[in-house]
Amino acid sequence: MRKLVAVYDYAVLYLGLTWLGVLCLAWTPFAMVLNPILPDKWARPLGRWVIMAAFNLYIKSLSASRRVHFDISALDALRGEGPMIIAPNHPCILDAVMVISRLPNVACVMKTSLKRNIFLGAGSRLARYIGSEPLRGMMHSAVEDFQNGSHLLLFPEGTRTTQDPVNVFSGSIGIIANKGQVPVQTVLIETDSQYLRKGWPLFKKAPMPIAYRIRLGKRFDPPTNTQAFMTELHDYFANELVKGSAFHPIGSLGKSNAK
Repeated sequence: MRKLVAVYDYAVLYLGLTWLGVLCLAWTPFAMVLNPILPDKWARPLGRWVIMAAFNLYIKSLSASRRVHFDISALDALRGEGPMIIAPNHPCILDAVMVISRLPNVACVMKTSLKRNIFLGAGSRLARYIGSEPLRGMMHSAVEDFQNGSHLLLFPEGTRTTQDPVNVFSGSIGIIANKGQVPVQTVLIETDSQYLRKGWPLFKKAPMPIAYRIRLGKRFDPPTNTQAFMTELHDYFANELVKGSAFHPIGSLGKSNAK
């Protein structure tokens, strides 16, 4: 029985990743055709809605396996709200997938190289996602995108967490919030697994089941002093993540209902 369960777990993880790749590739030819002919006002909402739907389908597929649990419905409270920066901590690769799967109008800041990726490139360009380089261009594009009522998904750590509870933050999030005069909504992502964290081999099996939980944190007003704001933001994440793990032991996450 243990061997059968192990085989099933492998299938859930790696057929799941294959399924995500298929979903992305299925949209690629359509996005490539539509991108040069659709104006921004149509391309942006269409591209973002399709990515949200694809990621949501992926999340639901994993949840149906009963081996990966998602408690991420707290994000639904942000739907329909005005422009803001959504700032989560970044424990694993799936963080952006989880956030985008619940919100229809998110501009994601992503590595510029990924905008040329066969799986993500065409779709991200149609959705008018923002490349991380050059830095000044990224910040200008982010501020400009707020005029469309968009949310901006930006990880303050810049990369996946390598030191507990969070890495050192980059200052761009404070500058963008200041220039765009938008609030910063913190999002706390917790998991009981090391799966797909920084340095985790893509095809290494993780102990199962795996649980993910997202909760909304404090919403900060647009900062006036960006340096002081970044210190406050980092301290807030560090304290909340440590406090959260104390009140909710990591092992208990798997008892949450998938949502």
